[in-house]
Amino acid sequence: MNKKIGFIGAGKMAQAMIEGIVKSKLIPKENIIASARTEKTLEKIKHKYSIVTSLQNKDVARAADILILAVKPDLHESVIEEIKSEIKQKAIIVTIAAGITLKDIERAFGSKIRAVRTMPNTPSLVGEGMSAICANDYLSEEEMIEVEHLFNTFGQTERLEEKLMDAVPAISGSSPAYVYMLIEAMADGGVRQGIPRNKAYRLAAQAVLGAAKMVLETGLHPGELKDDVCTPGGATIEAVETLEKEHFRGSVMAAMESCSNKAKKLN
Repeated sequence: MNKKIGFIGAGKMAQAMIEGIVKSKLIPKENIIASARTEKTLEKIKHKYSIVTSLQNKDVARAADILILAVKPDLHESVIEEIKSEIKQKAIIVTIAAGITLKDIERAFGSKIRAVRTMPNTPSLVGEGMSAICANDYLSEEEMIEVEHLFNTFGQTERLEEKLMDAVPAISGSSPAYVYMLIEAMADGGVRQGIPRNKAYRLAAQAVLGAAKMVLETGLHPGELKDDVCTPGGATIEAVETLEKEHFRGSVMAAMESCSNKAKKLN
């Protein structure tokens, strides 16, 4: 891809994205530029990824064909005000923040800007991210595919209608936190039964990873995969019964609803 990619903001998510892009060799390192508030952050990413860096957001805006706003939601307005007269005519503007809509981007720039709304997650740090993505009507299909290719360097992408984007934090954006809690609880259960802590975490985490891969790679319904583990009169069905009695599924769905409600308030 012969494009220049810019990042305004260089926090953990931006660094995860940069790492994926650099490792994939989709974009030459010299075609990636990032800005941050501090020299310390810029020195870190320049040393680690050998990309171009600047303390000035305007430098990034002038250079980028695809400009990623990797800043918190409450900073979007001020950042856009700073750079809106500096961007390229055909620049694609990408937001990765919860609650920032395509209309918000268009309104802030005050023009028919090419805008993409995304919701990546933290497993992007290990190349296993999941990013929901949608765009306004000013992007061509070819441009949309270019953005998808970029995000696919650190995981997978899924196109959604924008009206569904507020539901994304609950199912893929915030859900790694639920899974970490599950792994921690499973490990605690193992420790309770005498398994050393470090081994318990490894056993639990690998089991979760394996189960997820079974869903993705077999295409089978999760319920069918669950049934395959539950032998008649066995230990697993006893555990499943207990989870049902303790409202396991209902608790997860309630947590997701709380997450979605908060995401809508941020909008």
